[in-house]
Amino acid sequence: MKFLKLLRPKHWVKNTFLFIPLFFAGEIFKPDKLLDVLVAFFAFSFIASSIYILNDYRDIEADRLHPVKCKRPLASGAISRPAALALFIICVSAGYAFAVMVGDKFVFVLSIYFVLNILYCLGLKNISILDIIIVSTGFVLRVKSGGVAAKVALSEWLVIMVFLLSLFMAIAKRRDDIIIKQDLGKDMRKAVRGYNMDFLNVMLALVSAVIIVAYLMYTISPETQARFHTYRLYYTTLFVIGGLLRYLQITYVQNSTGSPTKILYKDRFIQLTILLWVLSFYVLIYLPTDKTFFE
Repeated sequence: MKFLKLLRPKHWVKNTFLFIPLFFAGEIFKPDKLLDVLVAFFAFSFIASSIYILNDYRDIEADRLHPVKCKRPLASGAISRPAALALFIICVSAGYAFAVMVGDKFVFVLSIYFVLNILYCLGLKNISILDIIIVSTGFVLRVKSGGVAAKVALSEWLVIMVFLLSLFMAIAKRRDDIIIKQDLGKDMRKAVRGYNMDFLNVMLALVSAVIIVAYLMYTISPETQARFHTYRLYYTTLFVIGGLLRYLQITYVQNSTGSPTKILYKDRFIQLTILLWVLSFYVLIYLPTDKTFFE
């Protein structure tokens, strides 16, 4: 159980971003492509787990000062450092074994993610602003990997929206680090020194506004309307705004955005908005046999 905890399988939900290109291409039910993306999902998950291990390994001392991270296997002493390194090697090997099954292009994109995150663990995470940009880029690489695995083209709108949304969540997480700093009087990470509450609040407001405007522009763009054969995509903005407002409520009112994954697993409101958003696109993309139904 302690080794499973070190792998953080709950965070594998982030890798479902690999399925986004296939879903929006209207080909999610094609068995061969779905299988390729599923294999890519496991490749990404093992590589991501190896990064979690490396990050925990380097942050043992800092995590011991954190009110939550102190319970992690390495920080608590439940797992020894040699055992963690052995598990790191196993995860990297398993990840690339799966990746080779998908194809060379996927291996290339996965390697970019792997190297970028190693550099992040080795020091780039200590540089304010760059740290949240790297985290956001990781999600873009997930989507790119999904497109490569499924052999479907990516819309520039999709890349932009994924980057903005992940940037929004990363900023909210840094805000939580500031709250912990105020409570304990200690920096939980070096990058926090480059942030303060006012700066993060402004960034959250700015990025959330840009997300809504960008999403509206996406739904009403002629290219998008032609692709989905409907002008009614802007209806789905309701769910985007609802989800963002709920996340902002958790951030500003509850002061509890330390883990976006935890929020995704526990917050029913956000779960509902995501479900309704997905269902709305499912109806638009997959259900109508006559596309003029939505015109």
